[in-house]
Amino acid sequence: MSELIAVLAGTPVDTQMGVDCLAKAGLAGLAFPIAQDPRQQTAFQISSREEKSAAVGAVLSKARSRGCQKAFVYCNSLSGAVDFSPMAVETGMTIVTPLDVYRDLAPRYRRLGLIAANAQGLAGIERTLFAANPELDLLGACMLPAVLSIEAGQPPEALVEQHHLPELAEWFRLCGMEALVLGCTHFPYFKEALAKRTSLPLIDPAEEMVHRIMG
Repeated sequence: MSELIAVLAGTPVDTQMGVDCLAKAGLAGLAFPIAQDPRQQTAFQISSREEKSAAVGAVLSKARSRGCQKAFVYCNSLSGAVDFSPMAVETGMTIVTPLDVYRDLAPRYRRLGLIAANAQGLAGIERTLFAANPELDLLGACMLPAVLSIEAGQPPEALVEQHHLPELAEWFRLCGMEALVLGCTHFPYFKEALAKRTSLPLIDPAEEMVHRIMG
């Protein structure tokens, strides 16, 4: 039987995306969404540190009771809102988050564009990138309406057009950004559609996260 990996994310939709991401690598994920929709997830992120830690701690405890010894945090916003390092020590679990990837990514660039679901997620990623590379120039934007469209199942091509993502990517390019970070784990949903409309490299941390959870 395959090792079960707990997948934590903001909503049932992106949690399932995380399960699917692991499945492509032959890994078995067990879904543990934190909220029921993106707005509830945003409310969770701005709750107190104690409330967030207690909620995530309860989820990790439940995951361990289901046989999970590893956790795959497939959510940029959740990763920025909760400090998973002490939780990994307390639970003895291997916990991989997008922020782990960004720490290694930041020194490779001088100028990065970043889109996230909301300002909370943007701030968490910004802290991580700047801590790893204080000289980094960073431009960011919040895209919760795009997340809502993904949750509603809007086709990627239509979503990219409706939310003017090619124009946004072009603004980042004209401002001298070397690449655009897809700082929400919903966003790989439209990565291929957007890649056809921009010359700017798109960075998705998911592939490196899978390598780390396998290691």
